[in-house]
Amino acid sequence: MTLDTIKTIGVVGAGQMGCGIAQVLAQAGWNILLADVSPAVLEGAMKNIERGLMRATEKGELAKDQVEEVLKLVHPIQDVALLEQTQLIIEAIPEDPGLKHELFSRLGRLCPPRSILASNTSSISIDGLGVASCRPDRVIGIHFMNPVPVMKLVEVVHGKETSEQTVAITLALVRRLGKTAVVCKDSPGFIVNRVLIPMINEAIFALEDGVATPEAIDQAVRDGLNHPVGPLALADRIGLDTVLAICEMLYQDLGDSKFRPCPLLRRHVQGGRLGKKSGEGFYTYESGG
Repeated sequence: MTLDTIKTIGVVGAGQMGCGIAQVLAQAGWNILLADVSPAVLEGAMKNIERGLMRATEKGELAKDQVEEVLKLVHPIQDVALLEQTQLIIEAIPEDPGLKHELFSRLGRLCPPRSILASNTSSISIDGLGVASCRPDRVIGIHFMNPVPVMKLVEVVHGKETSEQTVAITLALVRRLGKTAVVCKDSPGFIVNRVLIPMINEAIFALEDGVATPEAIDQAVRDGLNHPVGPLALADRIGLDTVLAICEMLYQDLGDSKFRPCPLLRRHVQGGRLGKKSGEGFYTYESGG
């Protein structure tokens, strides 16, 4: 199989990341099956993709008369069994090992042996997903950054048994999307989150210790380190539940106390303050963000 033989790509999970992935793949000309169990989520996803395409026209990345054409390439579905017809599937469901293992086990039984099963996971073991699928040579990590249409970097994560052909096809796909790939081996947090999550966690510790306000902490990092977004605002954008899940996984897998989640982060998640998606995190958000 080569990249040119891939005509239809499945995206499982129509949340923020799944929407972005479906959008950039459709813009590149692929037929997309966007799967989610919730009709309401799928309806919202299609609206979000249309808004994303309109933003692309404003930036000159897409002609206005192409918006409808690209939208027609994205087909919302609820029945995962329809993914049997795809040559590549990218999973973007919540960062829960149990859910992902269950999905990869099902996809491994459902899809033809040559189909590639990819995960957008930011921290969960690709080797583990490969075992669950019973086709580890065709399993790979394709970790997009958020927001997908804007961010150029993609982490391509190979497991111990991921084939060279699977890696080569994935790298070709990333290049066709106009993005930059970095290849890394399967390791907790990969590259980006192994570096990023401790920084976010330490910023939360600084807030809990009363070192400064959220605004001051974020401004110090933005202006002092030349980051476009401060760590607390970025955590709100990622989702504090996701940040906590990655923290816990890094702490569990690496056993280093520097990955221990800050109690304030845990309290926010327990209280339903998850960031932008819930309307409140370290900052409060009005409707529409």
